[in-house]
Amino acid sequence: MISGALNIILFFSRGKNKSDELDKEENYKDSLLCRFVLDGLGKKIGESVAVENDILIIKSGKKYLGVPIKHIEEDDKVILVKGLVDRENAESMGEKWRQESFKEIDYNVTDE
Repeated sequence: MISGALNIILFFSRGKNKSDELDKEENYKDSLLCRFVLDGLGKKIGESVAVENDILIIKSGKKYLGVPIKHIEEDDKVILVKGLVDRENAESMGEKWRQESFKEIDYNVTDE
């Protein structure tokens, strides 16, 4: 009887820890949004606009770049990309995200 009650308590306490971990991960990902992103030389790459799985999406001019979160670090109010940015690969990941995530609005189309 006691071991059954103990198992139930342990079962529910594990769920809470996983829930807390998911909340922390979501809060961390949210904290990465709307911040300027700099490369290793301190040059502005763009602004972070989304986190998709483990990829930070950066708006850079008219393009979107995807950089793995493991290659970034926070520094006060900005995000720093560690190491060199493979621009071609980053643009490929960013474009894939853009195509999957939103549809651009064409203001020239008229409703009839």
